[in-house]
Amino acid sequence: MAKLLEIAVFNLESAILAQEAGADRIELCDNAPEGGTTPSVGTLQLVKDKVSIPVFPIIRPRGGNFCYSQVEFESIKSDVAYCRDLHFEGVVLGMLHEDGSLHQSQLKQIVRLASSMQITFHRAFDRCKKPETTMEQLIDLGVNRILTSGQFPRVMEGVANLKKYTEQANGRIIIMPGSGLSSENVNFIASQTRANEFHTAARKTHYNHQIYSPASMQENLNHTTVNKEEVRKIKSILSDIACVE
Repeated sequence: MAKLLEIAVFNLESAILAQEAGADRIELCDNAPEGGTTPSVGTLQLVKDKVSIPVFPIIRPRGGNFCYSQVEFESIKSDVAYCRDLHFEGVVLGMLHEDGSLHQSQLKQIVRLASSMQITFHRAFDRCKKPETTMEQLIDLGVNRILTSGQFPRVMEGVANLKKYTEQANGRIIIMPGSGLSSENVNFIASQTRANEFHTAARKTHYNHQIYSPASMQENLNHTTVNKEEVRKIKSILSDIACVE
């Protein structure tokens, strides 16, 4: 079976680079230091115009936890509807109660609002109290996939759990390993988990030494994009794995 690679990007430039490098899908975010928040209207519009592969915007009104007030949830619904009306292929989101259980009533509204868009439940899953129970609830609600590192900070630490999740899912929902996935470990992760979709940011820092900033500011003005060579390496490895299978 073909192996799919999703690249998390945090700006328009990165989305274009990821597509050029052969990514199969893009998770479009803003605000990398917070782990990804909802992109701006301008970014959403331009990415839709300039990127032809599937793009799933993250819908996350702020960083921090995944327990949202009613006002925040109204913002989430508005952003989901906007992405739907722009004809994005999917959205990425997640919401929990303070006790670590899935906020089923909020997610049910989102599934209905999303219409034909796919829904990825992001790494809020790695903060839930009972992942096996939560998975069954996500399946019942019609969620398409779960992005997870196996309830550990990095995917290599969570491989055993990821294997269990994939076995439990049994094709009813996609388990997509992510967080620290690279060309150095993707072969091992794929062999251990039997996953068919994989997620990484493949980040590359651009050091802008020629950009002026007063010494008194004590800062750098570097920015992050996508490492095209790393994306190509991962894609090549996944292609080899698929051929063997």
